[in-house]
Amino acid sequence: MAKVTVYSKNNCMQCKMTKRYLAEHHVKFEEHNINEQPEYVDYLKNKGFLALPVVDVDGQQAFSGFRPDELQRIAG
Repeated sequence: MAKVTVYSKNNCMQCKMTKRYLAEHHVKFEEHNINEQPEYVDYLKNKGFLALPVVDVDGQQAFSGFRPDELQRIAG
C-alpha cells in the first residue's frame, strides 16, 4: 500500500474535495495542514509547489490541486 500524504490548508475547497475523494475510496492518508504546521510551507515551496492541496505518494511523485484522474490512479 502506498504512503499518501496530503498537504492542505484551512478553507480550501480543493483540499476538502481531495480528502473526501480519498476517504470515500478507502485510501489511508496522512494530512499536514500548513495553518497548523507552518514548517511545511518552505518544504513545499522548495519542491516547487505554490498551490494546495499537494498530494505526495511514497515521496516519489506528487501533484497539486484536485485531480480526480490522479486520485483514481492512487485508489486503484
